[in-house]
Amino acid sequence: MADESKRGSRPDSGAADAAPEAEAKRQSAAKKQARAESGPKGSGGSKAAAKTEQKGKQKAEAQAKKSEAKPAGERKPAARKKADPEKAEKPAGSKAKTQATKKTEGAGARAATKPKPKTKTESERGAPTVRAKANYVRVAPRKARLVADQVRGLPLEDARTLLRFSPRNAARDIVKLIDSAAANAENNHDLIADELRIADIRVDEGPTLRRYRPRALGRATRINKRTSHIQVALTPEEE
Repeated sequence: MADESKRGSRPDSGAADAAPEAEAKRQSAAKKQARAESGPKGSGGSKAAAKTEQKGKQKAEAQAKKSEAKPAGERKPAARKKADPEKAEKPAGSKAKTQATKKTEGAGARAATKPKPKTKTESERGAPTVRAKANYVRVAPRKARLVADQVRGLPLEDARTLLRFSPRNAARDIVKLIDSAAANAENNHDLIADELRIADIRVDEGPTLRRYRPRALGRATRINKRTSHIQVALTPEEE
């Protein structure tokens, strides 16, 4: 009997040992669930979660109010540009071409509106003037002007005779220049030399050549050898 009582008491002792283990497991599971509900940082995490939930609820309520105030049927459609069929057909690079064609058309219209200047005939222009010039003539301009003033405005034949019998050295250079201008008139403008007159003659000062001459007591004096530029203009005589 003693053995049976011992045998029967063993299962009772096993059940008593298993009960506290089950309770410990239940308590640990309950703690884990409480930790998960409370968040990672205890009460602080639960407060943050509550705030985020409140903000989400407020946003949802605001969106619901907006949708109620403006129903979907009354919403204004977005303004869209009217697509022209001509613009749709043209490629993107045609804009530059159209601008260039507009510029060329505008320039052509302006050119068409402006009248072309009429070219004057020789009779409308008046009598042609034939010019000749001699540079660096070895004559002082003051001496050459004395001869030029005598010849200005005279017919060509009278000027030639006056210069041939003039005692001044400048007359020789002026005669050569007048003959050159008369040759230009005959060859280039088909004019007759006997019908020309000296419309204008001008003498300008050219560069001065400086030379020196020895003098007494070892001195030297400067000699200025002046040059001049002479211009002649011939025109046909008025009838």
